Amino acid sequence: MKIIDKQKPIDVLFISEGTYPYVHGGVASWIHEIITAMGDKKFGVIFLGSKEEDYNGIQYRFPENLVYLESYFMVSGREYPPAAYISGSDKVKKIDAFLNDEGNIVEELLNIYFYLSDVTLADILYGKKTFDMIEDLYIRKELNIPFIDFFWTLRNIFIPLWIAVKAILSVLDREISLIHSPSTGYAGFLGALFKKTRDIPYIVTEHGIYTLERKIDLLNTNWIPKGSNPVFRSIEVEELKKLWINFFINLGKICYKQANKVICLFEGAKSIQMSLGCSPEKIDVIPNGVKIEQYALLRQQRDSIPPVVALIGRVTPVKDVKTFIKAMKILIEKMPEAEGWIVGPDVEDPDYAKECKMLVNTLRLEDKVKFLGFQKLTDILPYIGLSTLTSISEGMPLVVLESFATGVPCVATDAGSIKQLVYGGLNDDDIQLGKAGEIISAGDSRAFADAYYKFLTDKQLYTNAQFTAIQRVERFYSFATFINNYQKIYETFIGVNSWQEYQSS
Repeated sequence: MKIIDKQKPIDVLFISEGTYPYVHGGVASWIHEIITAMGDKKFGVIFLGSKEEDYNGIQYRFPENLVYLESYFMVSGREYPPAAYISGSDKVKKIDAFLNDEGNIVEELLNIYFYLSDVTLADILYGKKTFDMIEDLYIRKELNIPFIDFFWTLRNIFIPLWIAVKAILSVLDREISLIHSPSTGYAGFLGALFKKTRDIPYIVTEHGIYTLERKIDLLNTNWIPKGSNPVFRSIEVEELKKLWINFFINLGKICYKQANKVICLFEGAKSIQMSLGCSPEKIDVIPNGVKIEQYALLRQQRDSIPPVVALIGRVTPVKDVKTFIKAMKILIEKMPEAEGWIVGPDVEDPDYAKECKMLVNTLRLEDKVKFLGFQKLTDILPYIGLSTLTSISEGMPLVVLESFATGVPCVATDAGSIKQLVYGGLNDDDIQLGKAGEIISAGDSRAFADAYYKFLTDKQLYTNAQFTAIQRVERFYSFATFINNYQKIYETFIGVNSWQEYQSS
């Protein structure tokens, strides 16, 4: 679905998986801020999502320098060819390399034409040889899984891949200087194929480590079939999850191999990327930044410590919202005037969101723990005492920096770069500033509650953390520094690829 096409050359093409322009906050806002701040460059976006009805439409007013936008919904069925009985392709056997434990991806799978002509989407959907391949793989792996569950799992893994590859066709012959994917996964794989096909420079920014976050999601999911054999049920589920996990690990390795540069947000992520197959010489660390002046204006609205703790983020298992709800139950028993606000969309995992709301009802917290949905942070931050993240996994959450810029301390887990943000860690000067909140072990609801109570009732402790938060974000995490770092990266690659050479080849 093409939304914008100004028929202009594209300096930077973002490949956005499940984020911009259909989602508020997080990576989507990060993309929007880069496009808006770099008015001298022309940007394009290919959006890869699940189904159109899973999103609430476009959430941003587009800047003039966004010259191309096209959306693909990978599980909607919209891109499917008509059903037909076909023989299929013998080459389909090669795709089981995506599922192996060794990560040995054959070179042929990095060729775009493998997906467009050698093994088409019709072959994947309807080919007899694809069915035979799945059956043979099932037998060879000696799995304790009902075949029907195995069959549909493999279809669900691979169909979005073929849909994503189709997204290249619209821009295959466009003048594009640089591909930028904010994740590995399907978006990163598309970027890797583009790089392989056109030799366009390709960079990846990992906010969280996509492979690890998908692993966490899969280990906590309840949508994978439970299987029909009660004796083997737990084994069946684990084996199905392992297929998905291996797939995402291998996609990550492909992205790392093809990328000219892989960017992470903090030093700790670098070692994780290396352990997942990325060459260390490709990795750069570029921290996020925020527009401090925008949030500094809100500080004057805060003349006391509001007894409100806000978890600002998506209602998903990786955010472990249930631990926050349990912590609020404990806090309210000691501090009845306290409230907990859950500020963020709840559409990504409706089942999990429903479970969280049921937990609130079970604990009789309906009047105290409130699901506010997406909100403008400037409307929320002046009225909260603490921000919190009970997350299992994070990258460098902008909400922590935005809280700090407003003068709001943070109590959070040691996920991603959060400990570096809260305690300091960029250098000795950063560490000497002290604590801008507290780090708590993941899942420890009582420790979270104790920390909330301590900060909300000890004015000196709170004031010290508040001062540190403001100093840290102003000195080390400005938006200007962040944008300048990406300007340098972009300008390193823009113009390297020769459009004239590609046209003449």
